Amino acid sequence: MRPSLTGLLVGLVLGLAGALGGFDAFLLVAVLGAVGFLVGQVVEGRIDLSSYLTGSGGRR
Repeated sequence: MRPSLTGLLVGLVLGLAGALGGFDAFLLVAVLGAVGFLVGQVVEGRIDLSSYLTGSGGRR
C-alpha cells in the first residue's frame, strides 16, 4: 500500500474518532495505531527486539 494512501486512511480514522468520540477517543486511536505500527514492524523484521527480550546479557 502506498504511503500516501496509508496516511489518508489513518487521517480519516483519527478524524472520525475525534468527531464521534472527542479528544479522548482521538488520543486512544492514535496511541493504539502507533502500537499496531510497531508490532507490524517487529513482525516484518524491521525492528529487532531480541536484545531487549533476552536475559541480562551477562550484566550483574
